[in-house]
Amino acid sequence: MSVDEIPRAPHVLRGRAPAPPPPAPITALHSGSVAAAALLLLVGAGALLHEPVLIPPIAASAAIVYGVPALPLAQPRSVIGGHLLCAAVGYLALAVLGGAAWVAALGAGVAVGVTTLARTPHSPAAATTVVVVLQAPDALVFVPLLAGAALVLVLAGTAASRARRGAVAYPAYWW
Repeated sequence: MSVDEIPRAPHVLRGRAPAPPPPAPITALHSGSVAAAALLLLVGAGALLHEPVLIPPIAASAAIVYGVPALPLAQPRSVIGGHLLCAAVGYLALAVLGGAAWVAALGAGVAVGVTTLARTPHSPAAATTVVVVLQAPDALVFVPLLAGAALVLVLAGTAASRARRGAVAYPAYWW
């Protein structure tokens, strides 16, 4: 048997996905500016309330809402509903199993399944589950702030898409 006759395994990692065309610089500037403004607003609200409002999952949500606003993950149903469902999963996991890292990991996995079933997929929201399990924030404070922060992202995205001519319409749907 020659080298040319040896059967080859399929190369799963072969090739590259086609890259989308780069956005116009003004689009990137607009997206980044709106993200920074919305996140700074959340920092200001947190300072006034003496509570953390800007948490890593919310910053990751901003990247999706302002960077790829047409994706299903960026729509209000997924942003707001996803964070709230994942927080609920986090509080349930915390109550039943405690605040260990393995509980956070398990909870995040369950949260992905729950948001998928609820048609509210939003990958940053799985991190909200982790925050809840590992930090155990007071639900009466955390949940309204989380909902408000997610709503601010959505409203800022809505305003930004209407403020710039030629911007992708956001949201594509509300619910």
